[in-house]
Amino acid sequence: MASPAVQLGQLNAARNLVLSDAALYPDVVNGILPIIGPKSRIELRRWGADFMAETFASPVLSTALKEQFAPNVLQTVQEILALPETDTAVLQSLVQAAASLYPLIFRHIVNHPEDTKSWEAMNTIKQDILRKMDSFQCSIKICCVKFLQRVVQVQTPGTADPRRPDQNETSLAIVPRNHAVLTIPHLEAEASGLLDRLLGVFQEETCDALLVNATLNCLAPLIRTRQSISNKIINTVLDFFPAKHVRPPFTPTVRVNVKSMERTARALLINVMRKQPANPHMSKMQLYIERLMQSRLDSVEDPSRKRGHPSEPTDGLDNAKRARLDALTPPLMKIPPLPPGPTSFNQLFTLTQDAGLSSFDVKQLPQDILVKITVPLLAQVNQSMLTQAVEAVRNRLQTITKEQTLKLQQLNPHQGTAADDDDDDYEPSFEPADIPDSADKEAAAIADDAVDLHPDLVSLGPFVLPQPPPLTEEEAIDVGRSAVARVFSMITQPEAAPSTAKTNNQQLGFARLAGSTFDRDAWVVLLARLATRAPAGLEGDGKSAVASRRQTTIADSIRETLYRFILEDFRGRLNMGITWLNEEYYNDRVQMKAVSRQHEDDEDSQPHVPLHYDKWVLRLLDGFLPYLDSKDTKVLVRFLSEIPDIVPEVTQRVASLAKDPERVNLCVQALMYLVMFRPPARELCLNTVEEIYNTYEESRPAAGKVLSRWRPQAIQPAESGANDAAASQ
Repeated sequence: MASPAVQLGQLNAARNLVLSDAALYPDVVNGILPIIGPKSRIELRRWGADFMAETFASPVLSTALKEQFAPNVLQTVQEILALPETDTAVLQSLVQAAASLYPLIFRHIVNHPEDTKSWEAMNTIKQDILRKMDSFQCSIKICCVKFLQRVVQVQTPGTADPRRPDQNETSLAIVPRNHAVLTIPHLEAEASGLLDRLLGVFQEETCDALLVNATLNCLAPLIRTRQSISNKIINTVLDFFPAKHVRPPFTPTVRVNVKSMERTARALLINVMRKQPANPHMSKMQLYIERLMQSRLDSVEDPSRKRGHPSEPTDGLDNAKRARLDALTPPLMKIPPLPPGPTSFNQLFTLTQDAGLSSFDVKQLPQDILVKITVPLLAQVNQSMLTQAVEAVRNRLQTITKEQTLKLQQLNPHQGTAADDDDDDYEPSFEPADIPDSADKEAAAIADDAVDLHPDLVSLGPFVLPQPPPLTEEEAIDVGRSAVARVFSMITQPEAAPSTAKTNNQQLGFARLAGSTFDRDAWVVLLARLATRAPAGLEGDGKSAVASRRQTTIADSIRETLYRFILEDFRGRLNMGITWLNEEYYNDRVQMKAVSRQHEDDEDSQPHVPLHYDKWVLRLLDGFLPYLDSKDTKVLVRFLSEIPDIVPEVTQRVASLAKDPERVNLCVQALMYLVMFRPPARELCLNTVEEIYNTYEESRPAAGKVLSRWRPQAIQPAESGANDAAASQ
């Protein structure tokens, strides 16, 4: 028999093999089970438990493939758990593997009720883990918490879609009522008890921070996916305050544990509020989070702790106060005087007397090295020294300014004194003949001064910006798309207040101004008209091919963006789609009328007008019809009743809903509304209802009621044919 080291090397080679090719997992797992069984060495059992936990938690393997070979490992897991095992690593990995195996075995039993042996083995593993859970170490208890969460999640009703049974999550919703092995009431009662055991950690007098954090982290999937127990979980968490579940002595370790539990509880509730903004416990969760945020752990603070010494500032105090506090007086900087003559910026900001330092050229240093030197130096600058340096530069600058002002006054002595003398000795005299003369002389003198002082300004002529180059076709398209994107950003912004048009109950039609109300509807109308009316008359004009291509490209991009924007939330943005389609229909009819007038004299010419309404109404229908359910009757009826025209393709798209038995009533009710309240489309819709009645057996009760009132002759042949068939049998 090979040594354990050799066997571990072979097992590691097998692990590397399956990591490179996931299709080999079933063969490798079945091959290593005899090697890692209960009679093998502890090293091999430890490796095998870790490998099984890794295998059934791997995202590379598909769920269907895991479900195929999951029953093969149950006996090995059960036998190892039955041993008086004390190795922590083995028990941790086995409990983790059991947590991954439980949903797989549950789904396997739902699909194969005859395999009772696998279900009995899984129940034995579950009971063994639950029985030994309280005696396990803390690290193994954390794995048991995950196992409990998986069992509660599986044995609680979830959502199930009968149209996609392969995509349903594993829960009681996929169990048939008359299942031979699984009893729904018993499983649900067991899940309720296990949930109480899981939440019991929040109700103990003294709690372990590790277990509490592990439990809080496992509750988020249950709250999100199991609505029947989410209220109970949230109420239990809201009643839990970590500071009340600790006992003295209040060591630093206890304080850290309490803070970690508060942080984990706050993160859980913030996640729930983000994922479920309509949760009924929203206000309670906000108050709980605020209480945790404001809590300073009053119950765990040591009341005997002395108050710390006050932090006294040392800057800005007089010398007597400094003496009492033994504070050091900041040193005074020695500011050298400025040299005589004109002052440069270098001399203005130079405050050192070191000749070598002041003559050093900083430009010689690379920029990255200069940044690395400057940032640490600025962090260590003394505040007092910095204040003194700034004041020194400010005083220098004020002195230089005063000297320059004095020199200007000395160069023009009459500029300042003459005005003062005139104010003191001014005596008004009426000399109208001398006024033009003196005014001309004064203007000439001012002009001469201006020429002497500012010769460059006088010689400047008018400056005109050059005309920008014309845009190319690609640049114009890019500019148009950016403008459309900015308008779409206005649509996506929430409205701050209701618009004036809505408050005044104004009925705005096609003659409205698109930008008159500045609300979301106005921007939608503006976009729709940019797409429909802007390229009007260019799409069929051969003389302006470049303009036509540019306009239609921008128009099509607007239509495509509108289409995608509406389909992102078609229930909430149905108004936008209806407004857009009305604008398309109106523009198509106006263009057809205008073109027909232009060609009414020429009978041979056949004008071509590109129509967009039929194309986009069908695209919108194809976009949201697959996502409608039986509760969306109002959505479909409103859309069909408010679009301007019902074409045969529209009724055929609606008739396709009758293929789904759950949406037959939705289809028939929408067509019945059109029959009753849109007389121009009545015959078309009745033909569609009759076709549905003759094609789909499930639609006859609902479609028969419509036809019995509006077209009873269509039902009589079908009923007589059914009676003849029954009589022949």
